[in-house]
Amino acid sequence: MNQGLIPNRYAKALLEYAAENGKDKHVFTLMGNLAAAYESQPDLLKVMANPFVPAADKARLLTTASGATADDTVMQSFIQLLTENNRLDAARDIALAYMKLYRKAHGIRLVTVTSAAPMAKAEEERLKKLITAQLGGDTMDYKSVIDPDLIGGFVVNIDNEKLDASVANELKQLRLKLLN
Repeated sequence: MNQGLIPNRYAKALLEYAAENGKDKHVFTLMGNLAAAYESQPDLLKVMANPFVPAADKARLLTTASGATADDTVMQSFIQLLTENNRLDAARDIALAYMKLYRKAHGIRLVTVTSAAPMAKAEEERLKKLITAQLGGDTMDYKSVIDPDLIGGFVVNIDNEKLDASVANELKQLRLKLLN
């Protein structure tokens, strides 16, 4: 079975269940926390895939990583479902799929701006305004990343679209022209 199919099915069901309970936005936040935990702690993926770690420990780990509390019944029910179906190892992919579905359903575009150095506040605000104007009424989930390998300039990713205005890209293009 396609690995993307299982996370998407669980994410879709969770989004519907969370929306029915008026908790879809809160679950989006929890899933964001969970995805960030996987990103900052790469060993979490190994722990979740380890068959020798008890399912109850994995469930507690997911609860903690997401920031869910005992009062978050939707999230607790979701983790219980993953436990019962032996799908705890798919939690990261389900979280990412949920976030993607939630953004699509609510007109939120994922925007990542990568720059060589931290941008001045005024420059970043100007760039945000330009991006907002291009989104056609959609809102954005904005993230800023620093990558010194760009040398200068920036790269804007909006969902799957990319605008590369970096010095590194200009040098690459110049190099390609010189080789032809």
